Amino acid sequence: MVGDMKRGKKKTHLPFRLNMVFFIVFLLFGAIILQLGVVQILNGEEAQDEIDRTENTTTNIPVPRGEMYDRYGRVVVNNEPLYSITYTPPKGVKQLDRLELAERLAQYINMEFEDKLSTRDLKEYFFLKNREEVVERIKDEDTKDMDNGEVYQLQLDSIKETEVTSYDNQTKEVIAIKKELDKAYALSPHIIKNSNISYEEYSSVAEHLGSLPGINVTSDWEREYPYGNTFRNYAGNITSREQGIPRDNLDYFMSLDYSRNDRVGTSGLEQQYEQVLKGTKEKVQYEIDKNNDVVNSNVIREGERGKDLVLTLDVELQEKVDQILREELESAIQEAPNENKHLENSVAVVSNPKTGEILAISGQKYNRNLEEGEERFSDTSHQAVYNAYMSGSTVKGATILTGLHEGAIDPGQTVNDRAIKISSDREKSSYTSNIGVVDDIAAIQQSSNVYMYFLAMYLGKEFDYQYGRPISLQNDTFQTFLYNFNQFGLGVETGLDFPYEETGFEGDNPADGNILDFAIGQYSTYTAMQLNQYVSTIANGGSRLKMKLVKEIHDPSTSSEGLGPIYKDYSPEIINQLEMDADYIDRVQEGFRQVFQTNEGTASSVFSDPPYAKYNMAGKTGTAEASKSIPVNGGETYRSNLLNKTLIGYAPHDDPEIAFSVVTPYLGNDTPTTGISNKIGARIGKAYFDLKEEREKEGVGTQSPQENAEETQEE
Repeated sequence: MVGDMKRGKKKTHLPFRLNMVFFIVFLLFGAIILQLGVVQILNGEEAQDEIDRTENTTTNIPVPRGEMYDRYGRVVVNNEPLYSITYTPPKGVKQLDRLELAERLAQYINMEFEDKLSTRDLKEYFFLKNREEVVERIKDEDTKDMDNGEVYQLQLDSIKETEVTSYDNQTKEVIAIKKELDKAYALSPHIIKNSNISYEEYSSVAEHLGSLPGINVTSDWEREYPYGNTFRNYAGNITSREQGIPRDNLDYFMSLDYSRNDRVGTSGLEQQYEQVLKGTKEKVQYEIDKNNDVVNSNVIREGERGKDLVLTLDVELQEKVDQILREELESAIQEAPNENKHLENSVAVVSNPKTGEILAISGQKYNRNLEEGEERFSDTSHQAVYNAYMSGSTVKGATILTGLHEGAIDPGQTVNDRAIKISSDREKSSYTSNIGVVDDIAAIQQSSNVYMYFLAMYLGKEFDYQYGRPISLQNDTFQTFLYNFNQFGLGVETGLDFPYEETGFEGDNPADGNILDFAIGQYSTYTAMQLNQYVSTIANGGSRLKMKLVKEIHDPSTSSEGLGPIYKDYSPEIINQLEMDADYIDRVQEGFRQVFQTNEGTASSVFSDPPYAKYNMAGKTGTAEASKSIPVNGGETYRSNLLNKTLIGYAPHDDPEIAFSVVTPYLGNDTPTTGISNKIGARIGKAYFDLKEEREKEGVGTQSPQENAEETQEE
């Protein structure tokens, strides 16, 4: 019995231990479940964000830039389509993977390598192909305290040039392809080749895309200029894919969602209107697995190519103005080669004085010493906004209006034009002697310097001039002149939609004699663009309009060609209204008319005779003394005293449609060709009205730029 009882107690001990084990297991499972709950409830969102961050990545796909059209819808700048082979690398791609891809791709495309591979490129290839051998060349004690980059450089330095100079052309093509592959950023398409791609290359790559991970065949573009160099200086330039974003502006562009290899405008209208020309990139979201392989992609924003610019330019008139400058320059130089040995270029600006729209902007340089392959003429139209010149008597309209407005002279007030002298300075006189008594209008007509000298003295409250004695002008005389001249756009920016324009030299606190020189345009300097705005302000009755090169911005067309709907229209913009009496402006306009259309006018020999008389043009001539530094042997220079010949004008005088300014610097003194700017201006006026007549017969100009562009594309 006792034994039986002992055996019974033993039987109940094992289940108790099992129960304890089960209880402990239960507690452990409970702890695990509790921990999972804590993770799910408290840290679930953070964990999911981490998963999303590593699995979803977006990238931007570039789109073509917008195009440029002239005011009649003719394409001035467009995009030439190109075959393109691109590489979009996944995340975490290895160097050896890229090398293997380059070797495969080299089987299907030809890659230029001449002048593109450095010794370092060749050594890096050698390193990848012979890694273990190169690593063994460097002892551990030699790399002590070095970082990885320094060690790698030491390894490259151990490779002798003789080891990499014997590569054949096929190997060099592989290295060149590998170099392009290395430039690509993760999940961002990079162009491997987009020029001189044959149809066979394109087709072969397309056929083998399955064995070329990340490679794609698509289309690209490059800028094309149907009119060659015409207006090229103002259309501007863009960077290449190789150049990408300029380093100086890297942070700025990267903040605007650019990629490092994006093409951007660096000059001209390409730079000025970068933000509308660049377009909207396509945004793609990639889903990536744990091995950094792309498993899915989704377009989350459709791309749209850049918007198009409709320029104020009349490209047909532009070509004619270019030709006029070339012909007149060549004629002047050949007619007086010795006297005009320093004459080499001329610039001109043509605008609509009622809107400020630039119709043509030209500059031509005569190249005397031609090298093989060079052309006789080169485009220097940038000088119209970049170079300021002494302008001479063209500013006398502003001088007269300043005198009338400030009360220094009265309408019709006369002065006896005779030589004057201030202290011991040389005599000052008019270019044409014996003019006699002139009023304000005749002073413009016959270009009286003496009238302007006395006006300046009256403005400065000097009423006691005596020959050979000093004068004393009030301290604010020069500032009064500057303020009034600025009202016309002389000495200030014209508001031109362009990255840069020169404002000229005005001096600071000049002597009294220099203020008299200022009144005849023989002290300050102005650009052809400023002179055009000045004469336009007088021509239209007193409104200084902002000068502009772009008339409209259009959204991309829904069809493959032509212009889309208007995105923005630039209406004429008045910068300031002259604070001068309308009757005073009328008097200056009459003086300008007489300069061109009456016998005593300084330009009547050109403008009052056929075929130019019928266009009823008006304006003002100018001659300025200018010196130029001439290089001689040994790097020394000497100053040569020359002439600038300038002209401003508009037509017709009673209802102007065009305004023009011409600057031809550095002519020889007293040559038979000093009328070159007058001839250029007269021919510009004729070219404009001849084109207008032809277009009226053909019905051109009555349609919108969109309609004209569509007709041009059909032709």
